[in-house]
Amino acid sequence: QVQVVESGGGLVQPGGSLRLSCAASGIFFSEYVIDWYRQAPGKRREFIVSNTVGGTLNYAESVKGRFTGSRDNAKNTVILQMNSLKLEDAAVYYCNVWRNNEDYWGQGTQVTVSS
Repeated sequence: QVQVVESGGGLVQPGGSLRLSCAASGIFFSEYVIDWYRQAPGKRREFIVSNTVGGTLNYAESVKGRFTGSRDNAKNTVILQMNSLKLEDAAVYYCNVWRNNEDYWGQGTQVTVSS
């Protein structure tokens, strides 16, 4: 059974940092693309960053230069380091693990940015 679990969310002030983790089990991790998305209340789910199988990182313009993605295939984990957080970064952050016709989502982790 495949499980995807995000963690690391919380409350942070504008300008602060958070480090999110996504752990996946039940799959051969290195063969999957791992994407981060976020969804704020009343808004559509938004793509943040993609960690490709080959290790390439592709970022949304809204987070480029502030967010950094990484993956550790040995630990079946991807990390999203978020710096210089803004009020508009507040959302539930989701991890999407996929390849071909397989697509798995975690339950999300809440990020609140407030002064």
